[in-house]
Amino acid sequence: MDIIIKPIITEKMTIQGEKLNRYGFIVDKNANKIEIKNAVKELYGVNVVSVNTIRYSGKNKMKYTKTAIVRGTTNAFKKAIVTLVKGDKIDFYSNI
Repeated sequence: MDIIIKPIITEKMTIQGEKLNRYGFIVDKNANKIEIKNAVKELYGVNVVSVNTIRYSGKNKMKYTKTAIVRGTTNAFKKAIVTLVKGDKIDFYSNI
């Protein structure tokens, strides 16, 4: 089971990574904080101080078109903010 789905690379998370040593990840909805901590340790080889998680529910969307009303929902996901030990860094751009 893959716990970490993808890293969050936005302007806000980049600033938090530089100043506060925090990094964001989209994770599996059923993963708990201990599993997320161990997955980050194993994948990036860093020491984790804390893990904060946020659950986002899917939102209902509706679009009016010429032929009909199109309805749907956005995906639900779970986000984890991981704080690392001072001195540890994760470089997402090294593989490019």
